[in-house]
Amino acid sequence: MKSSLLSSLPAPKHGGEPRAEDNDIEDHAQGVSGTARTVEGNKPSSKGHRVPPYPHRRAEKFVPRRQADFCDGGAYPEIHMAQYPLNMGKPGSRAADSEGTLALTVNAEGDFNYDAVLTGGRNAAKWQETGHKAIVPKLERLNDAFERPAEEEEEAVAKETILALQGKVDKKQAVMNPKHVPQVPGDAQYIRYTGSSAGAPAAGRIIKMQDMPVDPLEPPKFKHIKVPRGSGSPPAPVMHSPPRKLSAEEQRDWKIPPCVSNWKNNAGYTIPLDKRLAADGRGLQEVQINDGFAKFSEALYIAENKARNAVETRAKMQRELLSREKERKEAELRELAMNARMERSGRTVDRRSTRDDMGERGE
Repeated sequence: MKSSLLSSLPAPKHGGEPRAEDNDIEDHAQGVSGTARTVEGNKPSSKGHRVPPYPHRRAEKFVPRRQADFCDGGAYPEIHMAQYPLNMGKPGSRAADSEGTLALTVNAEGDFNYDAVLTGGRNAAKWQETGHKAIVPKLERLNDAFERPAEEEEEAVAKETILALQGKVDKKQAVMNPKHVPQVPGDAQYIRYTGSSAGAPAAGRIIKMQDMPVDPLEPPKFKHIKVPRGSGSPPAPVMHSPPRKLSAEEQRDWKIPPCVSNWKNNAGYTIPLDKRLAADGRGLQEVQINDGFAKFSEALYIAENKARNAVETRAKMQRELLSREKERKEAELRELAMNARMERSGRTVDRRSTRDDMGERGE
């Protein structure tokens, strides 16, 4: 839209220096993302020098040599040459010396030496490991320094190793693969056949005989009918008495009364109580008490009496032991009191005589 609008406008009457806005519009029309870079302060230089837009810098052979060419920005990656925006890293400049920019060096192997980034400055007095050899164990470094064997020696060792491994493999295969493999049923057989003719001799033929493969999932082609098993020994005969005429009494004995349920009465009949009790069969039952109840109650009574007597006996013995213990303690107290009196009065009395006196007193 903007490019078409600019093309439709007439040419300016008064020519002048290009403005930053015009450069921005032109760069946007050429598909450049972002605004174009102008000289310092977004103003063109006194000579009218300006930086070409992004796609045309290399075509116009633009070479940034002054600080104004960078427009307060960084270097141009599409231009392959040494660039020092804001004099950063430029040898001999104050900015490089103040920022501590280091020169790129090469080691003995011809690789770039980046150790100075870590070992310089504050880390100058510290021991810094920056190479790959620092993580390699010392034993491996010593092994690398040893002399390698010759090619003939390597080939001899390799042949010995191959022969040893081949011998082990052959032993295992001999165990797994038997010598005599049984013939698989269904293998092809070749038969030579020579026909007979009356005139000239017939040519021989070779016939190949082989079983047809059978599908294990194929349904059976024939229906197998099982023959029923024959009867064994004849069944045992059921003996019946000869038929005879029943009397009225026997008919009454064989008459079974209808069942009277205590829970169901689907027909809704009114059943007398005597019939219900007769059908229940309670009157036919005789109540009998087992003799074991009487024996059990008698055994409980005897055991209770024995337990009571034992409890009374133990209580009596306990009371007697307590009384004896009480008398013994009282006797000891009397003896201690008597000894204390004798010591106070200054007389000594034999303990045996005192015990005899105490015994006489107790009697």
